[in-house]
Amino acid sequence: MSIQEKQERIVKEFKVLQDWPERYKYIIKLGSKMDPLPEADKVDENLVKGCQSQVWLTADMNDGKVEYYADSDAAITKGLVALMVRFFSGHDPNTILTTNPDFIDEIGMAQHLSPTRANGLASMVKQMKIYAMAFKTKESLS
Repeated sequence: MSIQEKQERIVKEFKVLQDWPERYKYIIKLGSKMDPLPEADKVDENLVKGCQSQVWLTADMNDGKVEYYADSDAAITKGLVALMVRFFSGHDPNTILTTNPDFIDEIGMAQHLSPTRANGLASMVKQMKIYAMAFKTKESLS
């Protein structure tokens, strides 16, 4: 599935939900379904800077595609990072670097997150793009 198709699917999923309390429940459910990060990866260097809650994020490159792994100590934040992991994982670094998660604005999420959660979400996206840039640079040096 292309990253644009993922954007469209996420928008459809959220438009089916009636209101923001229902959408928050869905976000929490996404987080609860995400595999927990191994304790060995819950270290300071994997913490996303700028998040009020603790969010750990790691990434691997497999067959030219980036796979992200994450966890959080807060239910809504874990759901938000699960959504971003689902969105960006499985794509090449260049696609990740050139694609913005426009679905955030399209579904009205930006307006319904507290300023600290919105900043945390932006920090997650920034960190994911930093990983993609590192993998792209490493590829070009090979």
